[in-house]
Amino acid sequence: MMTDMTVIPSIGAALPAAPFHARHLIGGVWMDSADGAVSERISPSHGVVVSRAAKGGAPEAEAAIAAARAAFDDGRWSGLPGKARAAVLLRVADLIEANVERMALLETLESGKPISQSRGEVGGAADLWRYAASLARGVTGESHNALGGDILAVTLKEPIGVVSIITPWNFPFWILSQKLPFALAAGCCCVVKPSELTPSTTVILGELLAKAGMPDGVVNIVLGYGQPVGAVLAADPRVDMVTFTGSTGVGRAIAAAASGTLKKVALELGGKNPQVIFPDADLESAADAVVFGVYFNVGQCCNSSSRIIVHADIAEAFTAKVVALSRKVGFGDPLDPETQVGAIVTPEHGAKIDGYVTAAKAAGAKVVLGGAALSVPGLGAQFYQPTVVTGVTPDMAIARDEVFGPVLTVLTFRTLEEALGLVNDADYGLSAGVWSENVHTCLAFARGAQAGTVWTNTWMDGFPEVTFGGVKQSGLGREIGRQGLEEFLETKSLVMRIGRTRAMWVKTA
Repeated sequence: MMTDMTVIPSIGAALPAAPFHARHLIGGVWMDSADGAVSERISPSHGVVVSRAAKGGAPEAEAAIAAARAAFDDGRWSGLPGKARAAVLLRVADLIEANVERMALLETLESGKPISQSRGEVGGAADLWRYAASLARGVTGESHNALGGDILAVTLKEPIGVVSIITPWNFPFWILSQKLPFALAAGCCCVVKPSELTPSTTVILGELLAKAGMPDGVVNIVLGYGQPVGAVLAADPRVDMVTFTGSTGVGRAIAAAASGTLKKVALELGGKNPQVIFPDADLESAADAVVFGVYFNVGQCCNSSSRIIVHADIAEAFTAKVVALSRKVGFGDPLDPETQVGAIVTPEHGAKIDGYVTAAKAAGAKVVLGGAALSVPGLGAQFYQPTVVTGVTPDMAIARDEVFGPVLTVLTFRTLEEALGLVNDADYGLSAGVWSENVHTCLAFARGAQAGTVWTNTWMDGFPEVTFGGVKQSGLGREIGRQGLEEFLETKSLVMRIGRTRAMWVKTA
C-alpha cells in the first residue's frame, strides 16, 4: 500500500551548525534559568537537537509577572496614544517579514511541518500584526445622550491589564500572532509561555520587539513546561487575564487554576470538525478540500476536518475519490519545498494516533487507506500514513475524539436533519463545513450547525478581519477580528451630571 503513496525522501539539506539558544526575556533582560536548567528539542523529522532552551520554574514566571505588572501600572505602554502603539506594531510586522527564512527553518525543524507551510505562516502573520495596529487607533466606547438634559454618560474601553499568553506547539508563531498583537493594541502588558517543544520563534519575536521599540517589560517570555510555569501564569493574582490555545483537557485545568482569582479566561481548544457533502456539490473541489482539511499540518490542527458526513447516494464514489487524491499528497522531508505533509510532533503522539485507528478496526471499522506509521527514506519513522476509515459509527472513539493526526473518518446521511444531528452530536463546536450548490441548503445548515465558524463550499479560509473561536468544549471567547481586540478591553461606565441638578437626599428642613 505504501508504494501507492507519494513519499518524499530526505533531500539532505544542510542543518544549522549548532542548536538555537533560547532564553527567558524578563523586564527587557535576556536570562537563563536561575538553577541552570535547560530542555532540548530534538527535531521530529531529522533527529537532531534544534534548540536548547532555558527551563523555567515558578521564580522565572513570578519575576515575569512582576515585570509586566510594573510596566502596566506605570503606563509606559497603556498610556501611549493608539497611534504610537500602532507604529511599534507596524515596525514589528516589517521585521517579521525580514526574518521569515530564519524563523521558518527553526519552526520546521522543531514542529516537523513543511518548510513551505512555515514560510507561509510566519510571513502571513505579519498581516495579523498590521491589522491589530489598525485597531489600536480605533478603540471606542459609546455615548448616551438621551438620559435627560442634565446627564451625559459614556462607556470607556480600557486595557484589561496583565495578560498571560500560553501557546501550543502546532502553530507556534501563527497562534501567538492571533493573540499578542491584539493584546498590545489594546494597551495590555503580557507574559508569554510558548510550548516547550517549539520555543524558538517566540524568542526571536522577543528580539524583534526590542528592535521595533517596544518598552522593556511590556512583553516578557518565560520558557518551560505547563507545570509549573503555566500554572503560575494562570493562578497569580497579579494577572488579569489568561488566554490559552491547546487541548480541551489542559484548557479545563487552566480555567480551574484561574478561578481562584476570577480572572478572565479565553480558551481556543479542540475540535471534531465535520464537512458535510451533498450530492449536488462540486465533488472535485469538495474532495480536494477534504484532503486538505485532514492532512494539513499532519492533521495536528484544531480546525482539522477529521470527519466527513457524506450523502449515502455518493458515499462510496466520493470516498474513492478522496482516497485517490490522498495517494498523491506529498508526505516526507519537511525541508523539501514540494513536501505538503511532514512529521508527527513526538513518538508518543504518533502512538496515540495509531491507537485510535487500531481501536476502530477492532470495533468493526474498515481502514481503506493507510493506518500505520510511514517510513521516509533518510529520515526514519516519525511520520504517519494518510489514513481513511470507513464503516464508522457515531459511538466510536475515532468518530468522537480529537485524534489530532492525518486520519479521516467517513459517516453517511440521507437528510439535512440527519446530517445536522451528526454534526451537533459532539462535545466540540469549533468549525463545520457544507458542500452544496443549493444556497438554501447551505444557509439552513449554517443556521443549524453548532460551530463557531461555518464554511460553505470551502474549508479553512481565514482573514484577520473575521473573528475565530468555538462553542461548547471548543472554547471561550474569540480571537482576531475586532472581537479579538475587545477580548483584551474592559468597559467602564462614566456618568456625568451637567450643572447643579442633583436632588438632595438628606432633608435638612
